[in-house]
Amino acid sequence: MAKDEKKLTTGFGMPVDNDLNSMTAGPKGPVLVQDVHLIEKLAHFDRERIPERVVHAKGAGAHGYFEVTRDISMYTRAKFLSKPGKRTEVFLRFSTVGGEKGSADSERDPRGFAVKFYTEEGNYDMVGNNTPVFFIRDPLKFPDFIHTQKRNPATNLKDPDMFWDFLSLTPESIHQVTILFSDRGTPKGFRNMNGYSSHTYMWYNEKGEYHWIKFHFKTEQGIQNFTGQEADRMRGIDPDVATRDLHQAIARGEFPAWRVEVQIMTPEQAKNYKFDPFDITKVWPHADFPPLAIGRMVLDRNPENYFAEVEQAAFSPGNFVPGIGPSPDKMLQGRLFSYHDTHRHRLGPNYHLLPVNAPKAAPMASYQRDGAMRFDNNGGGGPNYWPNSFGGPTPVPGTGIPPIDVAGAAARHAYVLGDVDFVQAGALYRKVMTDMDREHLVGNIVGHLGGAKKAIQLRQTALFFKADPEYGERVAKGLGLNVDEVKKLAAMSQEERVKATQV
Repeated sequence: MAKDEKKLTTGFGMPVDNDLNSMTAGPKGPVLVQDVHLIEKLAHFDRERIPERVVHAKGAGAHGYFEVTRDISMYTRAKFLSKPGKRTEVFLRFSTVGGEKGSADSERDPRGFAVKFYTEEGNYDMVGNNTPVFFIRDPLKFPDFIHTQKRNPATNLKDPDMFWDFLSLTPESIHQVTILFSDRGTPKGFRNMNGYSSHTYMWYNEKGEYHWIKFHFKTEQGIQNFTGQEADRMRGIDPDVATRDLHQAIARGEFPAWRVEVQIMTPEQAKNYKFDPFDITKVWPHADFPPLAIGRMVLDRNPENYFAEVEQAAFSPGNFVPGIGPSPDKMLQGRLFSYHDTHRHRLGPNYHLLPVNAPKAAPMASYQRDGAMRFDNNGGGGPNYWPNSFGGPTPVPGTGIPPIDVAGAAARHAYVLGDVDFVQAGALYRKVMTDMDREHLVGNIVGHLGGAKKAIQLRQTALFFKADPEYGERVAKGLGLNVDEVKKLAAMSQEERVKATQV
């Protein structure tokens, strides 16, 4: 063996003398149980697959950096945002949302857009999508919503009845549905789409003054989407088109970049705004809250190992740093628990120690101990409790989020459905979309909704009509529905509409 040649060993460092032939009793066998190398190899192979993510199962990722381009220290005390020119290492994972790990990159689906900032105060995760809104605004609905995007429990097939039944019974979804069934629902690649925090977050400065903000990541490569027909065709030609495009572009040295912007709202504006600014089914109009460019993000390095760096990557909207905190957004509040919890299930209680998840620019010191796969020194001989008198890590006063007023009866408060839920979807249809955009939108909806039962078609089309009469009429005609019947349903209350369209 050459001096600099690597030696093959077992997982515990014992040299392996032969990796082509099992140990057997004679040339024809049988295999011997004393072949510990064979048993180790097979046992590890049997356990190579960790549980698939329930959502965002298929993804691609890359390393890069974020650089501040504007002084925003008056808004936030976060050190990684402290001055222009400051760079922070990042890891970004793109994903499709509803499909399984083997699904096609060109499926009609929102795209996950999760960024991990390795800051000197710990890791900050911005866990968003390529759309600025979402389908629902209460986390209690989330498991049910995701079930409808998956497979029918009886047939194990995608089911348009499930899909549209839930959406037609959830009018707040109309804005996201309109985005999803436009060509924005089928991006050409991860490099050619925007990213959004969707949620509202708190920024607070050294004085404890706070503002509400939303993040926008605007692609510098230009937005490019497939039409519905192109996306269908691409699923057969190259189901990994977006994953391949990202990896090959970075390998060629064509590093994708995004301009990072924020919208900023004062607490006073939030109290008096025309709709709930923490409702994730709504955008903040740019005319009222102009986006402010604050930085630039560049991806310049591909992962060396997909499993270690992409599959094991775990992001949580609950990973904050001083200067950034949560808002009263109900969906965000649910995610603050759910993400850490699902990572503990999927990767284990010590998933935060994995290299891709561990803080790189800040020391980690807590009183969490033990658990499966604890592969650091587990706190050594130091104390595992607080308070203590033995030099253990101490809390840092003054770094917490500013107090905000919270009051009201503890109850399950229903969100009152109103016309405001349809305003932004209608404006998107009338004012933002081109004639071609509207044609593609209606065609995509008709092609998918056409597979659902007629009662569900009527109920959902009435919601399109409430967003914009032309929108609803075009969908109704495409489905062969009676337009007058759709208009009649649109004029009803939601309760009356549901009763009139029982399946």
